[in-house]
Amino acid sequence: MNGAAGPSKGAMSVEGGNSDVTPSGEAILRAPQKRFYRQRAHANVFNDHSLDYPPSPEEMDWSIHYPAYFPQGHVGSTSPTGEKRVEWADVGCGFGGLLMDLAPKFPDVLMLAGMEIRTSVTSYVHDRILATRQSQSLLPSDPSSTSASIPASTSTSPDDLPTQRQPGGYQNVSVIRANSMKHMPNFFAKAQLSKMFFLFPDPHFKLRKQKARIITTPLIAEYAHVLRPGGILYTVTDVHDLHIWMASHLDRHPLFRRIPDEEMVGDEVLESARTATEEGRKVERNKGDKWVACYRRVEDDEA
Repeated sequence: MNGAAGPSKGAMSVEGGNSDVTPSGEAILRAPQKRFYRQRAHANVFNDHSLDYPPSPEEMDWSIHYPAYFPQGHVGSTSPTGEKRVEWADVGCGFGGLLMDLAPKFPDVLMLAGMEIRTSVTSYVHDRILATRQSQSLLPSDPSSTSASIPASTSTSPDDLPTQRQPGGYQNVSVIRANSMKHMPNFFAKAQLSKMFFLFPDPHFKLRKQKARIITTPLIAEYAHVLRPGGILYTVTDVHDLHIWMASHLDRHPLFRRIPDEEMVGDEVLESARTATEEGRKVERNKGDKWVACYRRVEDDEA
């Protein structure tokens, strides 16, 4: 396995042929449409999915994910200047709604809009990021300008490309096709992350399937390894039994302390975690309940 993990080998989606091109002659990328990325809702995490992953975080090539921060071919968990490294990770990101929402709000934070195991879903997020980055580079820098380099969308879908310049131009967000249950320490060094998200994960209702849940005692130890002291682990689900399961496992782990709900009131990141994902929006439409539990990684000597 090598350090060039991710969906970068896949083709980029371009609708309408090459009728629209950038000033440099590149085809203009359109916002991907989910109907062209159909896949089963779940994947067996215990199967061999022929994944690429680095032997260690120091052998990971992040330049294919964050070319604005890592020069081509740069290997290592930290940028050449030592100022940038991936800090936020959305585990099982689905269609990438969370970090596409957070990217312009926190443009100085490198975030991984997912470690997603499903091939087509990863390709969708990958194409969405590329199209969004390109559209940002083509939009006029002056917000009051009436000129536009790309066709404006008339849809109001949250998945549409932004029609105004956003801070950072989405250069701080990317996606990797990976099995986080197996390879989390291959991508992230000890104490590298400051936030981890587990949003609307597969509930695996059947008893014999519960070993595949994303929050289990052995996996929590790995999350504690990559999450720095003071970092926050966010869980959100619309399944109460799963909420109880995740909270009970995290409550028992010595390296995590639950953050009282009142302390999270007004947290902008949590609000996005509750509402920005496709599943979160679906629960909103159906007027369902969402169960939230957030945990802080404590210092090792506090355990």
